[in-house]
Amino acid sequence: MMTTRRHFIRTVTGATLALALPKVVAAGKSEPADKWGKLLPLKQLGSTGESVTMLGLGGFHIGRMDDPMAKETIELAIHEGIRFFDTAESYQRGIAEEKYGKLLTPKYRDEIFLMTKTRATDYQTAEEHLHGSLKRLGTDRLDLWLMHSIENENDVKSRLQNGVLKFMIEAKSKGLVRHIGFSGHTTTRAHLSMLAQSDDVEVCMMPINVLDTGYNSFINNVLPELKKRKKGVIAMKTLSGGAFFGRGFDGAQDASDNVIDHISVEEAIKYALSIPNDVLVTGPKTPEMLQEKIDIVNSFQHLSDQEMESLFRKVEHLSDGQVEYYKK
Repeated sequence: MMTTRRHFIRTVTGATLALALPKVVAAGKSEPADKWGKLLPLKQLGSTGESVTMLGLGGFHIGRMDDPMAKETIELAIHEGIRFFDTAESYQRGIAEEKYGKLLTPKYRDEIFLMTKTRATDYQTAEEHLHGSLKRLGTDRLDLWLMHSIENENDVKSRLQNGVLKFMIEAKSKGLVRHIGFSGHTTTRAHLSMLAQSDDVEVCMMPINVLDTGYNSFINNVLPELKKRKKGVIAMKTLSGGAFFGRGFDGAQDASDNVIDHISVEEAIKYALSIPNDVLVTGPKTPEMLQEKIDIVNSFQHLSDQEMESLFRKVEHLSDGQVEYYKK
């Protein structure tokens, strides 16, 4: 296990660093900015031709907030330079999208990169989901639309046979969607199956965190294939959906020994940022938690192989799939 991991680290962040790491978009002599202010550093999203901020705001927790807190969090994101916004039609049965449609898109739509996701398993449902998402989000097009949470090879096969990707491609051709992709966090086999069966997907959203290489590793097994195919990479579950804190979040087991007892949030996020990805999506429960991640990004410098190895060693005993409760 560790031999595989070390080989990957050498390959991606060592000898082929210039090719493997996402390219930071040059901004001439000035820092990137728009009408709302300075932006966080920009990266190229795979081969889409899009430039995205290296930190994005996740919509799941926005859907759980009341409107005043959701507005404060969104405004903080904009003020601090985030322009990538993620959500999904399934989050709180559309409420998360509605909050973006009320608090984000009316004012900021032209300056942001907006992504949502569908758990549709057939053509007709995908069509219904897209039109519902557009209505709730208050926009006439998506910048990125993902096939949400693929679970295994059979799930991938079924969704493809039932026309989900077919509709996504059609929606892209009509200008309703600018780019398409998929997400998942259950098994690497699902991701590899999707990549093997279609080159139309442009972006993949997957877990990237300090525990990942110890069990059913997306970093080792999927990321090299994504880089080979020049697909965009979105990092999620960088704190294992909150399970680094052992709080029983969404099915994770409480434990007396937690990741956060051994490394800091800053170290965990910097580890994830040091793995080649184009944007890290964070799901804060409060504006203060978002500010914490923004501050980490603003002070970020890539960790060395030795620093990354040291962080993994501190938590290696927890990398058995129990903390990463979503993996199978």
